[in-house]
Amino acid sequence: QVQLVESGGGLVQAGGSLRLSCAASGYAFSTYAMGWFRQAPGKEREFVAGIRGSGSNTYYVDSVKDRFAISRNNAKNTVYLQMNSLKPEDTAVYYCARSRRPYVVLTTTEYDYWGQGTQVTVSS
Repeated sequence: QVQLVESGGGLVQAGGSLRLSCAASGYAFSTYAMGWFRQAPGKEREFVAGIRGSGSNTYYVDSVKDRFAISRNNAKNTVYLQMNSLKPEDTAVYYCARSRRPYVVLTTTEYDYWGQGTQVTVSS
């Protein structure tokens, strides 16, 4: 069955960096686009970054452009989110998810499998 397992979250000071990983199994990984989402307390889950199955195209929400970078290693069935210059407003649970499409989409309903989430806390 399809499984997505995130890792790499933690507590970091503002300005610091973290690298999230999402290990996928149970399907042809390179066939599907992947996305990273986040959900802060009391807020809706929001799209953060996405990457096409081939890795050839990426997309970011404006608030993380130039700070975050999504990448994937199809040989390892893993997608990454490198987060630099972290801000307190980046504090959230971060989820990886599999798109229903081979291309990046922004809405949560277009993703059919989700990881369990990993907490990222940025202190000021």
